[in-house]
Amino acid sequence: MFSSMLLQTAVAHESFLQFLGENIQVFLSYTGFANATPGHFIMLLVGLLFIFLAIKYEFEPMLLIPIGFGILIGNIPFKDAGLQLGIYEEGSVFNILYQGVKQGWYPPLIFLGIGAMTDFSALIANPKLLLIGAAAQFGIFGAYIIALQMGFDPSQAGAIGIIGGADGPTAIFLSSKLAPNLMGAIAVSAYSYMALVPIIQPPFMRLLTTKKERLIRMKPPRAVSQTEKIMFPIVGLLLTAFLVPSGLPLLGMLFFGNLCKESGVTRRLAETARGPLIDTITMLLGITVGASTQATQFLTLNSIKIFGLGALSFVIATCAGVLFVKFFNLFLKSDNKINPLIGNAGVSAVPDSARISQIVGAEYDPTNYLLMHAMGPNVAGVIGSAVAAGILLGFLA
Repeated sequence: MFSSMLLQTAVAHESFLQFLGENIQVFLSYTGFANATPGHFIMLLVGLLFIFLAIKYEFEPMLLIPIGFGILIGNIPFKDAGLQLGIYEEGSVFNILYQGVKQGWYPPLIFLGIGAMTDFSALIANPKLLLIGAAAQFGIFGAYIIALQMGFDPSQAGAIGIIGGADGPTAIFLSSKLAPNLMGAIAVSAYSYMALVPIIQPPFMRLLTTKKERLIRMKPPRAVSQTEKIMFPIVGLLLTAFLVPSGLPLLGMLFFGNLCKESGVTRRLAETARGPLIDTITMLLGITVGASTQATQFLTLNSIKIFGLGALSFVIATCAGVLFVKFFNLFLKSDNKINPLIGNAGVSAVPDSARISQIVGAEYDPTNYLLMHAMGPNVAGVIGSAVAAGILLGFLA
């Protein structure tokens, strides 16, 4: 009797151990350690690099910290067992938030905030600076042509080329329409190069200008009336949207936000747009764009090509802006010439590229204040990139 009880106890104990072992094995199969690939660790290092650059060197921390942390979130390995964890799984929390990127909801809201923050006075005071912003968009079309030669189809090439505008929301908006499968790589590339403006642009600005050109002093801009500031977003919308209706989601929200700012009677709307709203959307956009870089989806040859083309388009845009000013100066009187160092500001990385104009200019003449002039082509670049996106969307969609 006693031996029978011992035998039953031993069998029960063995069954329990087997049950426990099986459950531990199942648990371990769901851990990140069991599902990790080398690609996951590569992307985790990329995410940590973004966070490091944002904190250590303050490279666009408002962008790189959300994107970097999103990369960490998106590359935590897990077993695909219908748990609805990943950003690409229908019904998951991250997938729902990602719809704002995928369907193009976030970019117009970002443009609303940008419009409410932007002062177009420098551009209104000196309208010819608009041409510099337009010239810098050559980077978009230059990269488009190169992408076609590299084997991308026209829609993909158009979405990749927009990186040259140095405008993350525009890149997301256009890629969501033309090349959704490349959107993660395009978005991360665009925001990465926006953050790297202080590193990429100065060498080309120095290379393409002479010391005499860097010392050019521009006339102080004239005072702009409140009426002009109010009329600008209305006239700007009508002119650009009639020319490129497909850019309406971005242009409409940009100029609406600016009208809220300049009208003087909708201060609460403007403060909400440039404060809580744009901060919230920036966080959601950054974290979901980062999370979309799952190693299994992101680490492809096309992603590498996109990063290379993105860098090239950014360089082309910077050089085009500087060289256009040099060319334009041939037709201007000696007392009305433009300092070519503000040509880099034609890309729409507001206000970082304008700050770089000031920083590089101050290296040669600390008393030459270029920032107020550089803001003209800088805000023109915002409009120009949205118009370029509308043109590409109209032709390629």
